[in-house]
Amino acid sequence: MQPPQTPSAEPAVQVPVMVAAELQDSLLVVMRDLHRLEGLLNHATSNLLARFGEANVLLSDNAADDSPTVMAARAALRNAVTELQFHDMACQLIVHTTQVLQGCAFRLAAETMGREDEELEAPVVAMQPERPNPVTQSEMDAGSIELF
Repeated sequence: MQPPQTPSAEPAVQVPVMVAAELQDSLLVVMRDLHRLEGLLNHATSNLLARFGEANVLLSDNAADDSPTVMAARAALRNAVTELQFHDMACQLIVHTTQVLQGCAFRLAAETMGREDEELEAPVVAMQPERPNPVTQSEMDAGSIELF
């Protein structure tokens, strides 16, 4: 017979060490994948900005040409650059998600496996950050600026 739990005692869940280790490994793999995704987004955005710059120069060379087609191309280019602001928001979400996953991985390791004497203590990372939703904006119209 088990002794009765006191109301202030937290219920404990027993997790086999191997399950915890596999879960922690999976969390770390996801964190690496998110980091790679951020790198891919940065690379694609840099390339897009370079191409937009090239297109802008080409359109500026035709400054005397104020035809409706050239004016529409300039407007489309400005709108496309505005859309690139979503890159910043996507990167903020990736960083936020990575921090939460890192906090979960460290806590899981600390709670289930403990720490050996010669092992350095894992950094404390909040599993529930101060800002649970770092990006609140979900859309952006050309010409509008909303700080987040």
